[in-house]
Amino acid sequence: MLSGYFPYGIVELPFWGYALVTFGLMQLMFLGITLYLHRDQSHGGLELHPTLRHIFRFWLWFSSGTVTREWVAVHRRHHAFADQPGDPHSPVVFGLKKVVLEGYELYKAATADPQILDYFGRGTPDDWIERNLYSRWPAAGLVFFILSELILFGVPGIVMVAVHVAAQPFFAGGVINGVGHRLGYRSFEMASTATNIVPWALFLGGEELHNNHHAFPRSARFA
Repeated sequence: MLSGYFPYGIVELPFWGYALVTFGLMQLMFLGITLYLHRDQSHGGLELHPTLRHIFRFWLWFSSGTVTREWVAVHRRHHAFADQPGDPHSPVVFGLKKVVLEGYELYKAATADPQILDYFGRGTPDDWIERNLYSRWPAAGLVFFILSELILFGVPGIVMVAVHVAAQPFFAGGVINGVGHRLGYRSFEMASTATNIVPWALFLGGEELHNNHHAFPRSARFA
């Protein structure tokens, strides 16, 4: 009888403990996306301390296989061609269903274009560790993360990993890039179809205020 525990890994937790750890790790990943990738690197809306930048850069590589230059280039391209041909993931161009369900595939297609990376990825980290580890072996971080979860948490770690890995393409890709250009309300009228959607702030660090962001992309505060 398990008595509410799953003693399969090094760390034994009650059910709510596994859920809390999963949520916390996801939030750290989303913080890296919204503060480091989005506001600091893509738009310069804020300037993080170099130590904090590298902590986020490492965590995003480790927990999701994200490469700074690729993410920044795709997002800048999105702003340059918002909801027009050339936008890497607009539901106006590709349809809402495709962006929600296949947003990661659209993202990878854009990162495979060297012209997008060269032009829109300028100014992102290009140091030794970026060239020789993060950009060269992006999948290695995620492999280490998955192995760590399984060693620490055992069988429950399988579910924890599945939820964590799905979080970024679903929330950041599907919800923001898809729903955030189709459903919701608009505080500012513009050529882009970007909308504000609620109540996702608990999960997305303000990213749900997408219409506000398109109106003032360099603002560090989306509200």
